[in-house]
Amino acid sequence: MIGWLIVICEVGFWVIVLAGLMTRYVWKKKKAGAVLLLLTPVVDLVLLGATVLDIRQGTEANFMHGLAAVYIGATVAFGHRMIKWADERFAYRFAGGPEPVSQPRTGRAHAAAQRNGWYRHLLAWVVGSVLLIGMILLIGDAERSEALKSWIVRWAFILGIDFVISFSYTLWPRKSKEMGKA
Repeated sequence: MIGWLIVICEVGFWVIVLAGLMTRYVWKKKKAGAVLLLLTPVVDLVLLGATVLDIRQGTEANFMHGLAAVYIGATVAFGHRMIKWADERFAYRFAGGPEPVSQPRTGRAHAAAQRNGWYRHLLAWVVGSVLLIGMILLIGDAERSEALKSWIVRWAFILGIDFVISFSYTLWPRKSKEMGKA
């Protein structure tokens, strides 16, 4: 059940975002569009509530319960950035806004963007881990919460790999093609 709810929440997130942007830029209802965009955290609250309810009813925590915490952590850390990305493109396409600026692909600016992405990943891990720990405490049984504990460790390992990759650009920044020819 939780797995399907994660899929439904992801689809719901994008439906709300698209509805908000269409309302804001296509139908020129800025306040109504802003209200719709402000509803996106409701998706996370629904998923969190359903996950906690499922666990409180005695369901043994499994991979999907952990994935729900990861999903919520990721949307807290990256959701605003994704909405901003979509908003810039809608403003450009439908409201004569400025052309969106793409992420830097080389040099110090690229290294800074990679570090900032890692900091967001760290925030996602912290939020997700707090939710996982909360679920573990709610369960109160080490055996029934083993799947949740493994998520924290697994995700920390992935975060470590992301750190090495993201910060490697600080030490060895990508060079532009023009610089490579010299």
